[in-house]
Amino acid sequence: MKKIFLILIILCSNKIIAQELFVFTEPASNMAAKSIGIRMNNYLMKNDATNKYNYHLLPEIMVGISKSIMVHGQFFFSNRNNSMVYEGASIYTKYRFYSVDDVHSHFRMAAFGRLSFNNSDIHQEAIDFNGHNTGVEAGMVATQLINKVAISASAAVVQAYDNGSEKFQYPSSNRNAINYTLSAGKLMLPKLYTSYKQVNMNLMCEFLGQTNLGTGKSFVDIAPSAQFIIDSRMRLDLAYRLPLVNNLSRTTSQGFVFKLEYNFFNAF
Repeated sequence: MKKIFLILIILCSNKIIAQELFVFTEPASNMAAKSIGIRMNNYLMKNDATNKYNYHLLPEIMVGISKSIMVHGQFFFSNRNNSMVYEGASIYTKYRFYSVDDVHSHFRMAAFGRLSFNNSDIHQEAIDFNGHNTGVEAGMVATQLINKVAISASAAVVQAYDNGSEKFQYPSSNRNAINYTLSAGKLMLPKLYTSYKQVNMNLMCEFLGQTNLGTGKSFVDIAPSAQFIIDSRMRLDLAYRLPLVNNLSRTTSQGFVFKLEYNFFNAF
């Protein structure tokens, strides 16, 4: 009986967390402790100069070390130069330091950091640690969940370095920028739970921005998406990202995103 009760608690917790698993941003909540997740991030991005689509594949492994600490490792591949090549890797960690939990709501805050390595040519003013730039990022995120609605906001400072032998071709002051995001999502289905094996469907919209501290130029993108949680373990994301403000130069500013994830609970 105790085992059944424990399983129900775990599954119920997963359903709640599923409402704040955003596509482009990480919420303040962490994945389950002692769990391992595998995620395949697929980006089909339109080149603004040629109107052709570039494919970026970012396989990722995620580890929930404890209820407060999680770590992601990610690798970068793309066919931007007409052949599929390895371009680099990154490591991301998040520490949840504040949590207020209620019956149908919670508020959480976390600090995060990223270290990214890349060997591709530096080809845009915007700093992107998901497959374009070498550098570091540090920031904070806050997430509020009330019933079926989750809202999350983050801010981070970033600094770009040379990409190995590829030198940062812009003025040194352009290496620094601020990233900021605002995400909102709502659990749409199921309307009534009859089984924990039911598919969850979340609809969400995210705003993703950056301001370069050297030039003062910015971009702000909007990214609507649909997300499906299957058997509390598998996750499927479908999204499209497009610019609202776009005066910070980028080679690709819009495109499709498809993510597939599977989680192993109590893996260690």
